[in-house]
Amino acid sequence: MSALPAASATHRDEPSRADLACLEHWLARFNAALQSADAGQLEGLFEPDSHWRDLLGLTWQIETISSASHIGERLAQSAVSLRPNGVSIDPDRCPPRFGVRATEPVFEAFLRFQTEVGQCAGLVRFRRDRLNPEGSRAWSLLTSLESLQGHEEETLQARHEPSPFDRNSDGPNWQEARELDAAYTDRNPTVLIVGGGHAGLTLAARLKRLGVDALVIDSRQRVGDNWRLRYHNLKLHNQKYSNHLPYLPFPKTWPKYVSKDQIANWLEIYVEAMEINFWTATTLEGADYDATTHTWRARLRDAHGGERVLSPRHLVMATSVSGTPNLPHIPTLDAFKGTVSHSSRFAGGAAWRGRRALVLGTGTSAHDIAQDLHSHGVQVTMVQRSPTLVVNVEPSAQLYDGVYLGEGPSLEDRDFINASMTLDLVKVHHKALTDQVRELDKPMLDGLEKAGFRLDFGEGGTGWPLKYRQRGGGYYFNVGCSELIIDGKVGLIQSDAIDHFTAAGIALKDGGEHTADLVVLATGYKGMEHVVGSMFGDAVAQRVGPIWGFDPATQELRNMWTRTGQPGLWFTAGAFSQCRIYSKYLALQIKAVELGLIEPSQ
Repeated sequence: MSALPAASATHRDEPSRADLACLEHWLARFNAALQSADAGQLEGLFEPDSHWRDLLGLTWQIETISSASHIGERLAQSAVSLRPNGVSIDPDRCPPRFGVRATEPVFEAFLRFQTEVGQCAGLVRFRRDRLNPEGSRAWSLLTSLESLQGHEEETLQARHEPSPFDRNSDGPNWQEARELDAAYTDRNPTVLIVGGGHAGLTLAARLKRLGVDALVIDSRQRVGDNWRLRYHNLKLHNQKYSNHLPYLPFPKTWPKYVSKDQIANWLEIYVEAMEINFWTATTLEGADYDATTHTWRARLRDAHGGERVLSPRHLVMATSVSGTPNLPHIPTLDAFKGTVSHSSRFAGGAAWRGRRALVLGTGTSAHDIAQDLHSHGVQVTMVQRSPTLVVNVEPSAQLYDGVYLGEGPSLEDRDFINASMTLDLVKVHHKALTDQVRELDKPMLDGLEKAGFRLDFGEGGTGWPLKYRQRGGGYYFNVGCSELIIDGKVGLIQSDAIDHFTAAGIALKDGGEHTADLVVLATGYKGMEHVVGSMFGDAVAQRVGPIWGFDPATQELRNMWTRTGQPGLWFTAGAFSQCRIYSKYLALQIKAVELGLIEPSQ
């Protein structure tokens, strides 16, 4: 879910003994209700409009349950099946504190507890003005599986710790053992991960720590090329504090906004440091699932045309929310005799100095490419096809990542706060943030509208993060291109003003024309459903269903980081922070399937 500001103090900084007593009283009642599996008692512990989000801890699902009555029923079921016990304040995490969440002053506390399968964590939140020594009611609750009993990361590491010295000097050294392990000459990987970007690598690192054999494949020639080969001036548009990888954060010396080449090189370092098995220049041609053996028959091809068939038990698609370029049919474009390129293949504007270009689209890539072309002396015009959300990169865009900024809790605790906010609460908070952002950015937004740019502010005015989670784009973090549009240095045409393409450019309905040597199609990417259908066939695509975007029933992203309708097929994607957080839960589910704790599909 999208990040929230760090908790801020209201009225007084520290909870009183009375506040803590209210919390302890609630915990005692909660534990008693869980022990008796009494739905009515559990319902009485939550406010009528409360929300409970579970990350495998009590349901083996990633789901959100809203309203006290539904929470009571579901918790009672979980109390019978998983027998949670010992819910208490976690002394090793951020202490109970006051804050503001979704515009409400709150009192929140990190929890820990156990179930029959492992160690769990929680975060309970109360409306501050409703704390009651006679019986407070929780407003929101997060529960999360942290580790599986007997298979904790630390336990597994200690179990496989090598001897401090080896008497057999003829055996393979570390490097030789790594090369042999990555070759898979005598075995199949348990998990095949398709896609070697941050989504695939964070999962591979998590699986490695859980003792699950995973192989990552990527079609590019070098680890990190999915970032390295993108357009010349690309940087992340949110600050590094939210973008660390698990186990190995970025160096403190790095700038706030990390460049594409730094990311690319860091992914290469990450693969080596985390001992991830990775095959470059390798594509998945297709795969079929054998329900008898519970394995895939995955057909791979390398850069030289060589073929290899592997039989993993799990196949994870980590090819991003938008991995396949979208090349829509644009009437009369075939009449244009210049160069046409999708944004994914745009390498930079230097080769086009002194010429003219049209950029179709007004999302982030379109703006960045237009700005790059302008900086290289290209006369560039953008073509707007639909309204676009625009937000200044500082400070406005960063406000949505407030939980990761400034001094405060550990990154792990900040991730937990991030994950604790359910969809309904995020909508409330982001609407308030977006109202603030629109005031901060008013001069820029007014200038864009005066220049003829059509603006959007997200569904219900909730801003860019939920727009990303619904459609994977449709916004721009302004790093200078908006001013170029306002000043007329980058041209702007609405698509409905175009009559047709000509050999030399475009003819407008008002009789005008624009000549161009280059047309860049910043038309986005196809969703994961396209990849599933083309790779595994229509039957698998139908079993899986939609991917990404919110499921109204669960209030969660559809088929992400969780079991799907197709046994052994999983998906991971999203921002760095999403992949860091949810790779843990995906890895735990795969481990649980291997241990026979859960079924391999929903």
